[in-house]
Formats: sequence, C-alpha cells, structure tokens
Amino acid sequence: MSESDDKKLHWLYRPENRKKLWSLQIVLLVLAVLPEFFVHHHAHFPEQDISIDASFGFFAWYGFGTCALMVVGAKLLGFLLKRGDDYYDR
Repeated sequence: MSESDDKKLHWLYRPENRKKLWSLQIVLLVLAVLPEFFVHHHAHFPEQDISIDASFGFFAWYGFGTCALMVVGAKLLGFLLKRGDDYYDR
C-alpha cells in the first residue's frame, strides 16, 4: 500500500493509529474497573448465599458478557434471516 492509499483510509483503519486505539481501550477498561476499589456495592438480592451482583467488577464483566452474547445472537439471527445474493434478481 502506498502512502497516498494510507491517507485515503479512514483514521480507524490506518496502521499508525492501532497502537493508540489499543492504548485507549486499555485506559477505558482500567477507568471502568477502578471505582470498584473505592465504592462499596450493596447486593440487590442479599437473601441468597452467594450474591453475584456484589462481586468485584460485576458491572464490567456483566456488560462485556451481555454485549458478546448480543453479537453472537445477531450473527445467529443473520444466518436465519439472510437472503441469497440473487434474491432481487430473480
């Protein structure tokens, strides 16, 4: 790829920005988990023996897991609902 081709790419796809984007993601992850050290969470369901919603980083890992499941669900739904490439040409 030539330098002029790199300039045509969106800034998210340029190779020189990859390290910056990874650094930004790591900083955001640390900022999301950092308050867990300073905030005492009260369980919403304290009558259970093990209250999972009061565990360390619950909202961070629950949000990540939910997002990952939504992506997998969307992919599966896409396989069920997709049409053939020649659908409108028939």
